[in-house]
Amino acid sequence: MASLGRPCSWAKCMLRRQRALSLRNIRQIFSGSCIDASDGLSDEQKHIQQMARDFAKNEMAPFMKDWDQEEHFPRDVMKKAGELGFGAVYCQEAYGGTGLTRLDASVIFEALSTGCVSTTAYISIHNMCAWMIDEFGSETLKETWIPQLATMDMCASYCLTEPGSGSDAASLITSAKKDGDNYVLNGEKVFISGAGVTDVYLVMCRTGTEGAKGISCILVEKDTPGLSFGKKEKKVGWNSHPIRAVIFEDCKVPIANRIGGEGDGFTIAMRGLNGGRINVASCSLGGAHASMEQVRDYFKVRKQFGQTLENYQYLQFKFADMAAGLIASRLMVRNAAIALQNKAPNAVPLCSMAKLFATDECFKICNQALQMFGGYGYLKEYPVQQYFRDSRVHSILEGTNEMMRLLVSRDLLKDR
Repeated sequence: MASLGRPCSWAKCMLRRQRALSLRNIRQIFSGSCIDASDGLSDEQKHIQQMARDFAKNEMAPFMKDWDQEEHFPRDVMKKAGELGFGAVYCQEAYGGTGLTRLDASVIFEALSTGCVSTTAYISIHNMCAWMIDEFGSETLKETWIPQLATMDMCASYCLTEPGSGSDAASLITSAKKDGDNYVLNGEKVFISGAGVTDVYLVMCRTGTEGAKGISCILVEKDTPGLSFGKKEKKVGWNSHPIRAVIFEDCKVPIANRIGGEGDGFTIAMRGLNGGRINVASCSLGGAHASMEQVRDYFKVRKQFGQTLENYQYLQFKFADMAAGLIASRLMVRNAAIALQNKAPNAVPLCSMAKLFATDECFKICNQALQMFGGYGYLKEYPVQQYFRDSRVHSILEGTNEMMRLLVSRDLLKDR
């Protein structure tokens, strides 16, 4: 590993930490069951998964409710996640990244989401930004930013959506005009996760003509003059990280901060979103799996008509349907992650299909879990409602599921 990385290989450090954590004998109630999330993984991937699951159980789950209710952005916990290699999971080790695969990342984000879907979702967005710098940035940008993003000492935000351009991202109008050695940015981005509290913003802006080919990607640091933020939005879920508008008013940024070539921004944004769709689907998997764990424990203790709920065949059948949906989703997501890692020609529709299916299906699982809890499920004292709320937005962001259907159908109808 290069000097910018860690003093020993990440895998060796991870394995040593895992051995220590294993002594705690943390219980996973579905281990060995038909929905065991470790099925099909290599021994090393199982170790990575266990480390992430232990971190979720010890560092995230006990505080999930408070972060939600207080709308708290837990930077201290994110830094701990960074220490484990979760800040730049699929970035190169040469620049301080962890150097793992897309499948490894999916496994990690699923495991972390069992502790808090919202916080993990932000970590996954941060990872997407780090990868964009790693994949397309100059050597200077890589050396400057990836080590800090990998440790999560610095946090990143992805800025694509605008008030007038959501699904039609190529119609964005935020401008970046050259002025000597700088770009001058003007415009507004909306629904930006982490805005106002993160340290660096990857901004898609128009440097050329209309359409996708006129868009570039520019890195903007938080304290740059001309950069400001809108009010903190009140959301249904995802409350452990803020969402605000990001506003540029004659915001001057060095041309050296451009990521990739001029006009490459739309391609960079879309390639980032291919991985982002796998990531958010993985977060849905974790929320659904955790909801099923909650249901199983509830079935064992809740009595009606003289017997515990686990003895009612109707609920047994419903629970089996939830399990089938979870496994189908997980297999689809992991298949897409492998395709993306291998640069398969059908990776884009596979990522779109996985995001479409998994986010919809896992939300149904969370919804059914809440229903099984009855009135208790609607109380904020019980975590199933939070998994439900945090998972709902996954069918909207990183490309709506309607757009995912469009991408899949285009692939099916293409002449070959």
